[in-house]
Amino acid sequence: MINFKKIIAEKIAKAVNLEIKEIQEYLEIPPNPEMGDYAFPCFRLAKILKKSPQEIANEIKGKVELGTEITDVKNEGGYLNFYINKVLLAKTVLTEIDEKQEKYGSSTMGKGQTILVEYSSPNIAKPFHIGHLRNTIIGSSLYKIYQFLGYHTVGINHLGDYGTQFAKLIEGYKRWGNEYNLDENPIEVLTQIYVRISDLCKEDEKVLEICRENFKKLENGDPYCLDLWTKFRKLSLKEFQKIYDLLDVSFDSWNGESFYIDKIPEMEKRLEKAGVITESEGAKIVDLEDQNLGVCMIRKADGTTIYATRDLAAILYRAQEYEFDKCLYVVAYEQNLHFKQIFEVAKFLEIPEKCVKGLEHVRYGMTRLSTGKMSTREGTAVKVDDLLKESISRVQKIIEEKNPEMENKEQEAEKIGIGAVVFSNLYNNIIKDQIFDWDTALNFNGETGPYVQYIYVRTNSVLEKAELVPDLKKVDFELLTDTESIKVISTLYEFEDILKAVIDKNEPSILARYLINLSQNYSNFYNENKIIGDDEKLTEARLFLNKSVGIVLKVGAKLLGMKMPNKM
Repeated sequence: MINFKKIIAEKIAKAVNLEIKEIQEYLEIPPNPEMGDYAFPCFRLAKILKKSPQEIANEIKGKVELGTEITDVKNEGGYLNFYINKVLLAKTVLTEIDEKQEKYGSSTMGKGQTILVEYSSPNIAKPFHIGHLRNTIIGSSLYKIYQFLGYHTVGINHLGDYGTQFAKLIEGYKRWGNEYNLDENPIEVLTQIYVRISDLCKEDEKVLEICRENFKKLENGDPYCLDLWTKFRKLSLKEFQKIYDLLDVSFDSWNGESFYIDKIPEMEKRLEKAGVITESEGAKIVDLEDQNLGVCMIRKADGTTIYATRDLAAILYRAQEYEFDKCLYVVAYEQNLHFKQIFEVAKFLEIPEKCVKGLEHVRYGMTRLSTGKMSTREGTAVKVDDLLKESISRVQKIIEEKNPEMENKEQEAEKIGIGAVVFSNLYNNIIKDQIFDWDTALNFNGETGPYVQYIYVRTNSVLEKAELVPDLKKVDFELLTDTESIKVISTLYEFEDILKAVIDKNEPSILARYLINLSQNYSNFYNENKIIGDDEKLTEARLFLNKSVGIVLKVGAKLLGMKMPNKM
């Protein structure tokens, strides 16, 4: 596809004898189409060229050659505004979409690079709550987008399947297991036991000490503790898979914390060889005070491991197994210090430098209730399966009211209900905390998932009404140069750059907002132009643009983790 931005950068770079890449980074898209398609702020070069922005603009304008791609350039207050060939733009974009279909926007830019994405990572034997839902949705979207851009991408579900909480659960089950039935609602039952034993630990320090002893037994391979732990893990994974199936989420690796237990000795050996492990009150630590990061504990005084121990062993294993270029940890911002510490300690593991540099914490904000934070210990967590079922149920009611004759209502309600939850988790910058709001998420006219799905369904209904499949060979691109058509085409043209911006910042909200922008621009095009009319040539051109919008909306939604309904 023609890279208009690069062509403009080449012309400017030639005029001022600077690097093309630097110039390309400075190019902007003006807020008003009348001000051109691209703008170059000449004040960026004022210090380098020791001239005023106005002088620089005049000088460059005099040297820039117009041609097939660039039809005009104007100097507006120190900005150079470039106007591209609209017919060529329309032909370029629609031809590319026609050729690539649902691969439009994909690339091979990531060829030869390996990206690990760790996401979801729920704790076994605990409910899959909405805090882990956001983690899952963000990570899955990043996984799909990196893969779409040609990276070898590995999705890792780093299950919370180890630690003191399982020792508590083992003790609770040992005491009261015969009072419960694990065959029905196993996660709910295990949560009840966990809450009960946690309360007892608060009341009796001796019980807490017994739980700690259980953890030591588990780490040492005690058969009874190991059998119970294995049972809890299998039951949990079976329940979690139901949620992953609903969300269309998958993983390449299910290696949780327990997987890395036998990798810990080698990790410790490397740190000891580097001379960074010291002893403090019986515990093994790495002192990071010089970096203002406090102390990173490697082993407790009783010899048991903690999160940091297992995460460092995981880094070593992943560097050896994948020799990754990036390893993304999609984890809430509350764990900032933890990741700063382990990334700092990882420098002493003797792994490739690119692996050390590729460690990245993708922070996201917490999901909160109106009553405050969630806590499994207190039994106040909101379960994801309940949330998803509620969303689907609410959509079913809306459909019954507005379109009771719709075919396959249950299937369509599921796509819309799940899509609403997914989109609401991705629409705002992921670092922001959020409160899930039903009225906002399920608004068919707002900046929501259902709105994007509604616009997609509209593009399909237009094609059905026309009763013909538009043919690119019959499209007269000159008929698509009106303001509303060009807005849509320009937005379609941006798609691959939008995906690149997502992975540059690991920010899926960029794509979510793009889909809203494309939907709104299409809506304006639809309202201002009669798509199916008496003029066959005009109808053919507008129908093809309509079809192209549907393709890109579907591709973009899929990369976020949404399925498109057939009817709404």
